[in-house]
Amino acid sequence: MNAISTSARHYRSIWISDIHLGTRGCKADLLLDFLRNTESDYLYLVGDIFDIWRMRKNWYWHQTHNDVVQKILRKARKGTRVILVPGNHDESLRDFAGHRFGRVAVLREAIHKTADGRRFLVMHGDQFDAIVKYAKWLAFVGDNAYVFALKLNMWFNVARRKLGFPYWSLSQYLKHKVKNAVEYISNYETAVVAEARRRGVDGVICGHIHTPDIRSFGDIVYCNDGDWVESCTALVEEPDGRLAIVHWGQDTTAWAPSRNTVCASSSPQTLGTHKSTVSSAPLQH
Repeated sequence: MNAISTSARHYRSIWISDIHLGTRGCKADLLLDFLRNTESDYLYLVGDIFDIWRMRKNWYWHQTHNDVVQKILRKARKGTRVILVPGNHDESLRDFAGHRFGRVAVLREAIHKTADGRRFLVMHGDQFDAIVKYAKWLAFVGDNAYVFALKLNMWFNVARRKLGFPYWSLSQYLKHKVKNAVEYISNYETAVVAEARRRGVDGVICGHIHTPDIRSFGDIVYCNDGDWVESCTALVEEPDGRLAIVHWGQDTTAWAPSRNTVCASSSPQTLGTHKSTVSSAPLQH
């Protein structure tokens, strides 16, 4: 792996989720590169960092997964405020809410105040997923189907690469084209936004559905930081409070901002050794 960049990009805050350490689909190498080439005052781990569901069935742990954990702990030791908000795949960590491990605070949810004074509710979001909440057995079935789709996606892109075509996510395409999946995402977003409005905050930051996005729902700003299995994205806060989604390590010709993302600008940058696309959205109260 590459050495730490001397020109690491500094953000006020970074949110990442759905890493799924402990699975073969985890893009730990890309995440490690991202962590090595960025710094922040706050680092939020917004759930499904570890895929305990999958590890219980089939143990898998690559050295790069260990490197990611060590890098996060090192950031915490050096002064980054690291907050872990467990998700449904690592829900057993919720039993440790209110405790600190290696200077990492474990919370069920958090309120983050941006540099421009806005208050955001930070949570994984699985409690607003009707399938996870009311039919957990179906969530396990869906998880197996999702793993199969990721494997299919891998071989699909091996063939595309041999033919000279860039990376293209079959699983993301199917997710947005299948009517029920689109309706599921829409219902999830609506429920999360309603909770933020009920809490009296300015916005919500979540993960869970592997769909990076920044959008305004009336007076509420909805942010989803995506994942590190398909999208390889993070939500970042600039020093002035502006929020943006960073797409890391993907072919910039194959990846565009998430559907309906409000973008004031979108420009490719090179941070470290991989290309990233930054979708920046100055947002109002």
